[in-house]
Amino acid sequence: MSFPMTTAGNFANLEPHPVWAHFAAMCAIPHPSQQEAALREHFIMWAKAHGIGSAVDAAGNLILKKPGSPGCESRPGVILQGHLDMVCQANAGTRHDFGRDPINAVVRDGWVVAEETTLGADNGIGVALALAALEEPGLNHPPLEILLTVNEESGMDGARGLAPGSLQGRALINLDTEEWGHFYLGCAGGVDVEVRSDCTQGAPPPDFAILRFEVSGLRGGHSGIDIHLGRGNAIKLLAEALHDLSAHTDVRLIEMKGGTARNAIPREAFAICALPVAAASNIEEWVRHRHESWRQRFAKTDANVAFVCKNHDMPPNRTIARADQERLLAFLDISANGVAGVSEEFPGVTDTSSNIGVAELELGKFRATFKVRSLHDARADALAGKLAAHASSYGLQAWKDGAYPGWAPNPSSGLLVQCQRVYAAQFGQPASVQVIHAGLECGLLAASHPHLDMISFGPDIRGAHAPGERVEIESVMRCWQLLKSVLREMAAG
Repeated sequence: MSFPMTTAGNFANLEPHPVWAHFAAMCAIPHPSQQEAALREHFIMWAKAHGIGSAVDAAGNLILKKPGSPGCESRPGVILQGHLDMVCQANAGTRHDFGRDPINAVVRDGWVVAEETTLGADNGIGVALALAALEEPGLNHPPLEILLTVNEESGMDGARGLAPGSLQGRALINLDTEEWGHFYLGCAGGVDVEVRSDCTQGAPPPDFAILRFEVSGLRGGHSGIDIHLGRGNAIKLLAEALHDLSAHTDVRLIEMKGGTARNAIPREAFAICALPVAAASNIEEWVRHRHESWRQRFAKTDANVAFVCKNHDMPPNRTIARADQERLLAFLDISANGVAGVSEEFPGVTDTSSNIGVAELELGKFRATFKVRSLHDARADALAGKLAAHASSYGLQAWKDGAYPGWAPNPSSGLLVQCQRVYAAQFGQPASVQVIHAGLECGLLAASHPHLDMISFGPDIRGAHAPGERVEIESVMRCWQLLKSVLREMAAG
Protein backbone atom coordinates (compact mmCIF):
# COMPACT_ATOMS: atom_id res chain seq x y z
CA MET A 1 0.00 0.00 0.00
CA SER A 2 1.30 3.48 -0.83
CA PHE A 3 1.36 6.27 1.73
CA PRO A 4 -0.93 9.10 0.55
CA MET A 5 0.51 11.91 2.67
CA THR A 6 3.44 14.27 2.47
CA THR A 7 4.71 13.20 5.89
CA ALA A 8 4.24 9.50 5.11
CA GLY A 9 7.97 9.08 4.64
CA ASN A 10 8.21 9.44 8.40
CA PHE A 11 6.17 6.23 8.69
CA ALA A 12 7.76 4.26 5.85
CA ASN A 13 10.03 2.15 8.06
CA LEU A 14 7.56 1.57 10.87
CA GLU A 15 6.15 -1.85 11.60
CA PRO A 16 3.56 -3.23 11.26
CA HIS A 17 3.56 -1.65 7.82
CA PRO A 18 -0.15 -2.19 6.95
CA VAL A 19 -1.26 -0.55 10.22
CA TRP A 20 0.89 2.54 9.69
CA ALA A 21 -0.15 2.75 6.04
CA HIS A 22 -3.80 2.99 7.04
CA PHE A 23 -2.97 5.49 9.75
CA ALA A 24 -1.02 7.57 7.21
CA ALA A 25 -4.17 7.73 5.08
CA MET A 26 -6.11 8.98 8.09
CA CYS A 27 -3.51 11.69 8.70
CA ALA A 28 -3.77 12.73 5.06
CA ILE A 29 -7.57 12.88 4.80
CA PRO A 30 -9.28 15.36 7.15
CA HIS A 31 -11.94 13.69 9.31
CA PRO A 32 -13.36 15.93 12.04
CA SER A 33 -16.61 14.85 13.64
CA GLN A 34 -19.47 15.13 11.13
CA GLN A 35 -16.97 15.44 8.27
CA GLU A 36 -15.94 11.80 7.83
CA ALA A 37 -17.38 11.29 4.34
CA ALA A 38 -14.08 11.64 2.42
CA LEU A 39 -12.28 9.20 4.70
CA ARG A 40 -15.18 6.76 4.57
CA GLU A 41 -15.15 6.88 0.76
CA HIS A 42 -11.40 6.22 0.78
CA PHE A 43 -11.93 3.05 2.82
CA ILE A 44 -14.85 1.94 0.64
CA MET A 45 -12.61 2.17 -2.43
CA TRP A 46 -9.84 0.33 -0.59
CA ALA A 47 -12.25 -2.43 0.39
CA LYS A 48 -13.50 -2.76 -3.18
CA ALA A 49 -9.93 -3.11 -4.45
CA HIS A 50 -9.37 -5.94 -1.94
CA GLY A 51 -12.63 -7.77 -2.65
CA ILE A 52 -14.10 -6.88 0.74
CA GLY A 53 -17.79 -6.16 1.05
CA SER A 54 -18.84 -2.75 2.34
CA ALA A 55 -22.05 -0.99 3.29
CA VAL A 56 -22.98 2.37 4.76
CA ASP A 57 -25.99 2.38 7.07
CA ALA A 58 -28.56 5.11 7.61
CA ALA A 59 -26.46 6.69 10.39
CA GLY A 60 -23.39 6.93 8.13
CA ASN A 61 -21.45 4.07 9.73
CA LEU A 62 -19.21 1.97 7.50
CA ILE A 63 -19.49 -1.81 7.86
CA LEU A 64 -16.94 -4.03 6.12
CA LYS A 65 -17.36 -7.81 5.95
CA LYS A 66 -15.03 -10.67 5.13
CA PRO A 67 -15.88 -14.40 5.31
CA GLY A 68 -13.94 -16.65 7.62
CA SER A 69 -10.75 -18.30 6.40
CA PRO A 70 -11.16 -21.68 4.65
CA GLY A 71 -12.45 -24.12 7.24
CA CYS A 72 -13.45 -21.29 9.60
CA GLU A 73 -16.49 -20.02 7.72
CA SER A 74 -18.96 -21.43 10.27
CA ARG A 75 -17.15 -20.16 13.35
CA PRO A 76 -18.98 -17.45 15.39
CA GLY A 77 -18.22 -14.08 13.85
CA VAL A 78 -16.05 -11.37 15.38
CA ILE A 79 -16.62 -7.62 15.12
CA LEU A 80 -13.70 -5.19 15.28
CA GLN A 81 -14.91 -1.71 16.13
CA GLY A 82 -13.60 1.84 16.09
CA HIS A 83 -14.69 5.33 15.08
CA LEU A 84 -13.74 7.41 12.05
CA ASP A 85 -13.75 10.91 13.54
CA MET A 86 -11.15 12.69 15.66
CA VAL A 87 -11.06 15.54 18.16
CA CYS A 88 -9.63 18.69 16.54
CA GLN A 89 -7.50 20.86 18.83
CA ALA A 90 -4.56 23.13 17.97
CA ASN A 91 -2.24 25.30 19.99
CA ALA A 92 -2.90 29.03 19.99
CA GLY A 93 -1.19 30.64 17.05
CA THR A 94 -1.08 27.41 15.03
CA ARG A 95 -2.61 27.85 11.60
CA HIS A 96 -4.32 24.56 10.87
CA ASP A 97 -7.66 23.98 9.16
CA PHE A 98 -8.84 20.55 10.31
CA GLY A 99 -11.36 20.46 7.47
CA ARG A 100 -8.66 20.88 4.80
CA ASP A 101 -5.14 20.32 6.11
CA PRO A 102 -3.39 16.97 6.71
CA ILE A 103 -2.07 16.18 10.17
CA ASN A 104 1.67 16.81 10.44
CA ALA A 105 2.82 13.66 12.24
CA VAL A 106 6.44 12.92 13.03
CA VAL A 107 8.38 10.08 14.65
CA ARG A 108 10.25 11.06 17.80
CA ASP A 109 11.84 8.92 20.54
CA GLY A 110 9.73 5.86 19.83
CA TRP A 111 6.45 7.74 19.46
CA VAL A 112 4.41 9.16 16.59
CA VAL A 113 3.37 12.67 17.60
CA ALA A 114 1.61 15.76 16.28
CA GLU A 115 3.34 18.57 18.10
CA GLU A 116 0.97 21.49 17.49
CA THR A 117 -2.37 19.71 16.96
CA THR A 118 -4.17 16.57 17.96
CA LEU A 119 -2.88 13.50 16.13
CA GLY A 120 -6.03 11.43 15.74
CA ALA A 121 -4.43 8.28 17.17
CA ASP A 122 -7.71 8.32 19.08
CA ASN A 123 -9.14 6.40 17.25
CA GLY A 124 -7.13 6.25 14.04
CA ILE A 125 -4.79 3.56 15.32
CA GLY A 126 -7.73 1.35 16.30
CA VAL A 127 -9.26 1.78 12.85
CA ALA A 128 -5.91 1.02 11.22
CA LEU A 129 -5.50 -2.18 13.27
CA ALA A 130 -8.95 -3.40 12.25
CA LEU A 131 -8.38 -2.71 8.55
CA ALA A 132 -4.94 -4.29 8.59
CA ALA A 133 -6.51 -7.50 9.93
CA LEU A 134 -8.70 -7.68 6.82
CA GLU A 135 -5.70 -7.78 4.48
CA GLU A 136 -3.16 -9.74 6.52
CA PRO A 137 -2.01 -12.67 4.33
CA GLY A 138 -2.17 -16.13 5.89
CA LEU A 139 -4.13 -15.00 8.95
CA ASN A 140 -6.68 -17.64 9.96
CA HIS A 141 -9.73 -15.84 11.29
CA PRO A 142 -13.45 -16.34 11.83
CA PRO A 143 -15.96 -14.27 9.83
CA LEU A 144 -15.01 -10.62 10.35
CA GLU A 145 -17.11 -7.49 10.49
CA ILE A 146 -15.44 -4.10 10.84
CA LEU A 147 -17.74 -1.44 12.29
CA LEU A 148 -16.40 2.09 11.82
CA THR A 149 -18.78 4.60 13.36
CA VAL A 150 -19.19 8.33 12.74
CA ASN A 151 -19.40 11.32 15.07
CA GLU A 152 -18.27 9.44 18.15
CA GLU A 153 -16.44 12.41 19.63
CA SER A 154 -19.26 14.94 19.55
CA GLY A 155 -22.34 12.85 20.19
CA MET A 156 -21.84 9.12 19.50
CA ASP A 157 -24.40 9.52 16.73
CA GLY A 158 -23.09 6.57 14.73
CA ALA A 159 -23.37 4.05 17.56
CA ARG A 160 -26.64 5.63 18.66
CA GLY A 161 -28.09 5.23 15.16
CA LEU A 162 -26.94 1.65 14.52
CA ALA A 163 -30.05 -0.40 13.83
CA PRO A 164 -30.62 -3.62 15.81
CA GLY A 165 -29.55 -6.63 13.79
CA SER A 166 -26.95 -4.72 11.77
CA LEU A 167 -24.19 -6.97 13.10
CA GLN A 168 -24.11 -10.76 12.98
CA GLY A 169 -20.97 -11.42 15.02
CA ARG A 170 -21.14 -12.80 18.55
CA ALA A 171 -18.03 -11.14 19.97
CA LEU A 172 -16.90 -7.53 19.65
CA ILE A 173 -13.41 -6.15 20.17
CA ASN A 174 -13.42 -2.40 20.62
CA LEU A 175 -10.04 -0.87 19.73
CA ASP A 176 -10.56 2.56 21.32
CA THR A 177 -8.73 2.43 24.65
CA GLU A 178 -5.39 4.02 25.26
CA GLU A 179 -3.28 2.10 27.76
CA TRP A 180 -1.48 -1.06 26.73
CA GLY A 181 -1.57 -4.03 29.09
CA HIS A 182 -5.18 -3.59 30.14
CA PHE A 183 -8.35 -5.32 29.02
CA TYR A 184 -11.31 -3.02 29.54
CA LEU A 185 -14.69 -4.49 30.46
CA GLY A 186 -16.63 -1.33 31.22
CA CYS A 187 -16.76 2.41 30.64
CA ALA A 188 -18.44 5.54 31.87
CA GLY A 189 -21.69 6.80 30.50
CA GLY A 190 -22.20 10.49 29.96
CA VAL A 191 -24.58 13.38 29.60
CA ASP A 192 -24.12 17.01 28.55
CA VAL A 193 -25.47 20.02 30.41
CA GLU A 194 -26.23 22.98 28.17
CA VAL A 195 -26.49 26.45 29.71
CA ARG A 196 -27.79 29.57 27.94
CA SER A 197 -28.66 33.15 28.84
CA ASP A 198 -29.50 36.40 27.06
CA CYS A 199 -27.89 39.34 28.84
CA THR A 200 -28.93 42.97 28.95
CA GLN A 201 -26.41 45.19 27.15
CA GLY A 202 -25.35 48.79 27.45
CA ALA A 203 -22.54 51.07 26.33
CA PRO A 204 -19.49 51.36 28.62
CA PRO A 205 -18.71 54.80 30.06
CA PRO A 206 -16.50 56.90 27.76
CA ASP A 207 -13.61 57.10 30.25
CA PHE A 208 -13.11 53.31 30.38
CA ALA A 209 -10.17 51.45 28.81
CA ILE A 210 -10.66 48.24 26.85
CA LEU A 211 -8.47 45.31 27.98
CA ARG A 212 -8.06 41.69 26.92
CA PHE A 213 -7.30 39.07 29.60
CA GLU A 214 -5.85 35.75 28.40
CA VAL A 215 -5.29 32.43 30.16
CA SER A 216 -3.04 30.06 28.20
CA GLY A 217 -0.21 27.53 28.47
CA LEU A 218 -2.32 24.81 30.10
CA ARG A 219 -1.90 21.17 29.10
CA GLY A 220 -5.59 20.37 28.69
CA GLY A 221 -6.37 16.77 27.84
CA HIS A 222 -9.20 14.27 27.73
CA SER A 223 -12.05 15.29 30.01
CA GLY A 224 -12.50 11.69 31.16
CA ILE A 225 -9.21 9.84 31.39
CA ASP A 226 -7.22 12.96 32.40
CA ILE A 227 -9.76 14.57 34.75
CA HIS A 228 -8.16 13.10 37.89
CA LEU A 229 -4.77 14.68 37.13
CA GLY A 230 -5.81 18.04 38.54
CA ARG A 231 -4.89 20.08 35.48
CA GLY A 232 -6.08 23.64 35.20
CA ASN A 233 -9.28 24.46 33.33
CA ALA A 234 -8.81 27.76 31.47
CA ILE A 235 -12.50 28.69 31.69
CA LYS A 236 -12.59 28.15 35.44
CA LEU A 237 -9.38 30.09 35.99
CA LEU A 238 -10.54 33.04 33.90
CA ALA A 239 -13.90 33.15 35.68
CA GLU A 240 -12.14 32.93 39.04
CA ALA A 241 -9.89 35.87 38.15
CA LEU A 242 -12.64 38.08 36.74
CA HIS A 243 -14.98 37.29 39.63
CA ASP A 244 -12.25 38.43 42.02
CA LEU A 245 -11.49 41.53 39.96
CA SER A 246 -15.17 42.53 39.83
CA ALA A 247 -15.25 42.57 43.63
CA HIS A 248 -12.53 45.26 43.67
CA THR A 249 -13.20 47.46 40.66
CA ASP A 250 -15.88 48.41 38.18
CA VAL A 251 -15.02 45.87 35.49
CA ARG A 252 -17.52 45.57 32.61
CA LEU A 253 -17.55 42.31 30.63
CA ILE A 254 -17.88 42.63 26.85
CA GLU A 255 -16.87 39.25 25.42
CA MET A 256 -15.51 35.95 26.68
CA LYS A 257 -14.54 32.65 25.11
CA GLY A 258 -12.84 29.47 26.27
CA GLY A 259 -12.55 25.88 25.10
CA THR A 260 -13.67 24.31 21.83
CA ALA A 261 -14.97 20.85 22.79
CA ARG A 262 -17.04 19.60 25.71
CA ASN A 263 -14.88 16.46 26.03
CA ALA A 264 -11.55 18.30 26.23
CA ILE A 265 -10.16 20.17 29.24
CA PRO A 266 -9.87 23.79 28.01
CA ARG A 267 -6.31 25.01 27.57
CA GLU A 268 -7.03 28.65 26.69
CA ALA A 269 -9.62 31.31 27.43
CA PHE A 270 -9.90 35.06 26.99
CA ALA A 271 -12.17 37.91 27.98
CA ILE A 272 -12.50 41.47 26.70
CA CYS A 273 -13.47 43.92 29.42
CA ALA A 274 -13.86 47.64 30.04
CA LEU A 275 -12.22 49.09 33.16
CA PRO A 276 -11.88 52.62 34.51
CA VAL A 277 -8.72 54.16 33.12
CA ALA A 278 -7.18 54.48 36.59
CA ALA A 279 -7.78 50.82 37.38
CA ALA A 280 -6.51 49.75 33.97
CA SER A 281 -3.25 51.64 34.47
CA ASN A 282 -2.53 49.65 37.63
CA ILE A 283 -3.80 46.25 36.48
CA GLU A 284 -0.39 44.66 35.88
CA GLU A 285 0.34 44.18 39.59
CA TRP A 286 -2.93 42.34 40.08
CA VAL A 287 -2.26 40.18 36.98
CA ARG A 288 1.24 39.26 38.25
CA HIS A 289 -0.12 38.33 41.66
CA ARG A 290 -2.84 36.14 40.15
CA HIS A 291 -0.37 34.53 37.75
CA GLU A 292 2.09 33.72 40.52
CA SER A 293 -0.62 32.14 42.65
CA TRP A 294 -1.58 29.86 39.73
CA ARG A 295 2.05 28.94 39.06
CA GLN A 296 2.37 27.76 42.64
CA ARG A 297 -1.00 26.01 42.60
CA PHE A 298 -0.30 24.14 39.35
CA ALA A 299 3.46 23.69 39.71
CA LYS A 300 3.20 19.92 39.24
CA THR A 301 0.44 19.75 36.64
CA ASP A 302 0.54 22.96 34.56
CA ALA A 303 3.86 24.68 35.14
CA ASN A 304 3.48 26.72 31.93
CA VAL A 305 0.22 28.39 32.90
CA ALA A 306 0.18 31.97 31.67
CA PHE A 307 -2.03 34.95 32.47
CA VAL A 308 -1.63 38.25 30.65
CA CYS A 309 -3.51 41.47 30.13
CA LYS A 310 -3.21 43.56 26.97
CA ASN A 311 -4.67 46.79 25.70
CA HIS A 312 -7.35 45.93 23.18
CA ASP A 313 -7.62 48.31 20.22
CA MET A 314 -11.26 48.07 19.36
CA PRO A 315 -14.18 50.49 19.43
CA PRO A 316 -15.95 50.21 22.81
CA ASN A 317 -18.56 47.53 22.35
CA ARG A 318 -21.69 47.01 24.37
CA THR A 319 -21.01 45.58 27.82
CA ILE A 320 -23.43 43.35 29.67
CA ALA A 321 -25.33 44.65 32.69
CA ARG A 322 -23.56 44.36 36.04
CA ALA A 323 -26.26 42.08 37.44
CA ASP A 324 -25.95 39.70 34.49
CA GLN A 325 -22.18 39.81 34.73
CA GLU A 326 -22.19 38.99 38.43
CA ARG A 327 -24.41 35.95 38.03
CA LEU A 328 -22.43 34.63 35.03
CA LEU A 329 -19.06 34.96 36.75
CA ALA A 330 -20.35 33.57 40.04
CA PHE A 331 -21.94 30.63 38.25
CA LEU A 332 -18.75 29.80 36.32
CA ASP A 333 -16.52 30.30 39.35
CA ILE A 334 -18.55 28.12 41.71
CA SER A 335 -19.77 25.38 39.32
CA ALA A 336 -18.55 21.88 40.08
CA ASN A 337 -15.66 20.85 37.86
CA GLY A 338 -13.35 17.83 38.10
CA VAL A 339 -13.61 14.58 40.05
CA ALA A 340 -16.85 14.20 41.98
CA GLY A 341 -16.25 10.66 43.21
CA VAL A 342 -13.90 7.68 42.87
CA SER A 343 -14.87 4.08 42.18
CA GLU A 344 -15.53 1.72 45.06
CA GLU A 345 -15.16 -1.32 42.77
CA PHE A 346 -12.05 -0.29 40.82
CA PRO A 347 -9.40 1.41 42.98
CA GLY A 348 -7.73 4.41 41.40
CA VAL A 349 -10.45 4.93 38.78
CA THR A 350 -12.64 8.02 38.70
CA ASP A 351 -16.30 7.15 39.11
CA THR A 352 -18.04 10.48 38.46
CA SER A 353 -16.79 13.81 37.10
CA SER A 354 -17.76 16.99 35.29
CA ASN A 355 -15.88 19.25 32.90
CA ILE A 356 -16.88 22.65 31.60
CA GLY A 357 -15.50 22.35 28.10
CA VAL A 358 -16.95 25.39 26.30
CA ALA A 359 -18.02 28.85 27.47
CA GLU A 360 -18.77 31.83 25.26
CA LEU A 361 -20.23 35.30 25.66
CA GLU A 362 -20.73 37.27 22.47
CA LEU A 363 -23.12 40.12 21.68
CA GLY A 364 -24.88 39.55 24.97
CA LYS A 365 -25.55 35.86 24.38
CA PHE A 366 -23.97 33.39 26.81
CA ARG A 367 -23.59 29.65 26.35
CA ALA A 368 -21.67 26.94 28.17
CA THR A 369 -21.46 23.16 27.89
CA PHE A 370 -20.51 20.67 30.59
CA LYS A 371 -19.63 17.01 30.03
CA VAL A 372 -20.67 14.81 32.95
CA ARG A 373 -19.41 11.22 33.17
CA SER A 374 -19.96 8.32 35.54
CA LEU A 375 -19.48 4.58 35.72
CA HIS A 376 -23.06 4.56 37.06
CA ASP A 377 -25.66 6.12 34.79
CA ALA A 378 -27.83 7.25 37.70
CA ARG A 379 -24.91 9.17 39.19
CA ALA A 380 -24.18 10.93 35.90
CA ASP A 381 -27.83 11.92 35.65
CA ALA A 382 -27.88 13.14 39.26
CA LEU A 383 -24.75 15.28 38.88
CA ALA A 384 -26.04 16.71 35.59
CA GLY A 385 -29.30 17.55 37.35
CA LYS A 386 -27.42 19.38 40.11
CA LEU A 387 -25.44 21.38 37.56
CA ALA A 388 -28.63 22.34 35.73
CA ALA A 389 -30.29 23.31 39.02
CA HIS A 390 -27.22 25.33 39.97
CA ALA A 391 -27.44 27.23 36.69
CA SER A 392 -31.17 27.81 37.19
CA SER A 393 -30.50 29.26 40.64
CA TYR A 394 -28.51 32.01 38.89
CA GLY A 395 -31.34 32.71 36.47
CA LEU A 396 -29.77 30.82 33.57
CA GLN A 397 -31.52 28.37 31.26
CA ALA A 398 -30.12 24.86 31.57
CA TRP A 399 -31.00 21.38 30.40
CA LYS A 400 -29.54 17.90 30.01
CA ASP A 401 -28.76 16.61 26.53
CA GLY A 402 -26.96 13.85 24.60
CA ALA A 403 -27.08 11.16 27.27
CA TYR A 404 -25.52 7.80 26.48
CA PRO A 405 -25.25 4.71 28.69
CA GLY A 406 -22.16 3.31 30.29
CA TRP A 407 -20.94 -0.19 29.61
CA ALA A 408 -21.50 -2.44 32.61
CA PRO A 409 -18.68 -4.94 33.26
CA ASN A 410 -19.31 -8.64 32.65
CA PRO A 411 -16.69 -10.42 34.79
CA SER A 412 -17.82 -13.83 33.45
CA SER A 413 -17.06 -12.82 29.86
CA GLY A 414 -15.87 -15.79 27.80
CA LEU A 415 -14.12 -13.36 25.46
CA LEU A 416 -12.13 -12.01 28.41
CA VAL A 417 -11.02 -15.53 29.38
CA GLN A 418 -9.92 -16.21 25.81
CA CYS A 419 -8.07 -12.91 25.47
CA GLN A 420 -6.36 -13.33 28.83
CA ARG A 421 -5.14 -16.79 27.81
CA VAL A 422 -3.72 -15.46 24.55
CA TYR A 423 -2.13 -12.42 26.21
CA ALA A 424 -0.39 -14.52 28.89
CA ALA A 425 0.95 -16.94 26.29
CA GLN A 426 2.14 -14.10 24.05
CA PHE A 427 3.68 -11.79 26.64
CA GLY A 428 4.41 -14.00 29.64
CA GLN A 429 2.21 -12.22 32.17
CA PRO A 430 -1.48 -11.53 32.71
CA ALA A 431 -3.14 -8.36 31.51
CA SER A 432 -4.88 -6.09 33.98
CA VAL A 433 -8.70 -5.98 33.89
CA GLN A 434 -10.06 -2.47 34.21
CA VAL A 435 -12.85 -0.04 33.43
CA ILE A 436 -12.26 3.38 31.89
CA HIS A 437 -13.61 6.79 32.87
CA ALA A 438 -14.34 7.68 29.27
CA GLY A 439 -17.17 7.06 26.88
CA LEU A 440 -16.77 4.03 24.66
CA GLU A 441 -19.47 3.08 22.21
CA CYS A 442 -19.89 -0.34 23.83
CA GLY A 443 -22.77 0.82 26.02
CA LEU A 444 -24.81 1.91 23.02
CA LEU A 445 -23.81 -1.15 21.01
CA ALA A 446 -24.93 -3.38 23.89
CA ALA A 447 -28.32 -1.65 23.81
CA SER A 448 -28.88 -2.42 20.12
CA HIS A 449 -27.08 -5.81 20.15
CA PRO A 450 -27.52 -7.26 23.66
CA HIS A 451 -26.09 -10.65 22.71
CA LEU A 452 -22.57 -9.29 22.19
CA ASP A 453 -19.66 -10.36 24.38
CA MET A 454 -17.35 -7.33 24.35
CA ILE A 455 -13.86 -6.31 25.36
CA SER A 456 -11.61 -3.35 24.58
CA PHE A 457 -7.86 -2.87 24.31
CA GLY A 458 -5.43 -0.55 22.58
CA PRO A 459 -1.87 0.83 22.49
CA ASP A 460 -0.34 3.52 24.69
CA ILE A 461 -1.72 6.90 23.61
CA ARG A 462 -0.87 10.03 25.58
CA GLY A 463 -2.47 13.45 25.41
CA ALA A 464 -5.63 12.45 23.57
CA HIS A 465 -7.89 15.44 22.84
CA ALA A 466 -4.98 17.89 23.17
CA PRO A 467 -2.14 19.16 20.96
CA GLY A 468 0.93 16.99 21.31
CA GLU A 469 -1.13 13.78 21.25
CA ARG A 470 1.18 10.81 20.65
CA VAL A 471 1.10 7.04 20.29
CA GLU A 472 3.91 4.64 21.22
CA ILE A 473 5.17 2.65 18.24
CA GLU A 474 6.18 -0.47 20.19
CA SER A 475 2.77 -0.75 21.84
CA VAL A 476 1.09 -0.59 18.41
CA MET A 477 3.17 -3.61 17.39
CA ARG A 478 2.13 -5.44 20.54
CA CYS A 479 -1.53 -4.67 19.86
CA TRP A 480 -1.13 -6.02 16.36
CA GLN A 481 0.46 -9.23 17.62
CA LEU A 482 -2.29 -9.65 20.21
CA LEU A 483 -5.10 -8.98 17.74
CA LYS A 484 -3.78 -11.53 15.25
CA SER A 485 -3.28 -14.15 17.97
CA VAL A 486 -6.78 -13.61 19.37
CA LEU A 487 -8.31 -13.97 15.90
CA ARG A 488 -6.33 -17.18 15.28
CA GLU A 489 -7.51 -18.54 18.62
CA MET A 490 -11.12 -17.71 17.82
CA ALA A 491 -10.79 -19.31 14.38
CA ALA A 492 -9.44 -22.49 15.93
CA GLY A 493 -12.28 -22.65 18.43
